[in-house]
Amino acid sequence: MNKTRGLGFWILISIGILLSIMFLFGQTLSLFNYDLTVSLGLQESVEEVGEIGVAWAKGFAFGDTVLYLPLLLIGIIGLLKRKKWGVYSMFGSLAITVYWPIVSLFSIFAGKNNINLNPDKFISYSIILPLIAIYGLWGMWFLYRNRTDCSKIG
Repeated sequence: MNKTRGLGFWILISIGILLSIMFLFGQTLSLFNYDLTVSLGLQESVEEVGEIGVAWAKGFAFGDTVLYLPLLLIGIIGLLKRKKWGVYSMFGSLAITVYWPIVSLFSIFAGKNNINLNPDKFISYSIILPLIAIYGLWGMWFLYRNRTDCSKIG
């Protein structure tokens, strides 16, 4: 069995680690100090999205903290340890990685007349969110394609 891990594996893991860090600071931190995450540019202010938008952001932050982030971290650790449970956990987190950017992007455009985001955010979200969803789709495809050769994925 080939014990080397290819570039695809390291791309999957590296972006997963980056997303984990992003979610720790942007989502988990917002549960404890929302204003700090706004000041860091990781959440939208009440002036931008209104009270209901902040409530939804906090709801997603809670869900991400208790489900998505643990799945992602378990997936990363499991893949690094070459464990089958890492493959399953990472696949689940990648499914969420496809889902949340699509929901967020659609919500931004559906509510564009009701939220007060500056144009730079509309542009950056239009680029970043699809790229994250593509990473999730690619990651699921990568795991599925390599499922019989665990030396590449786990």
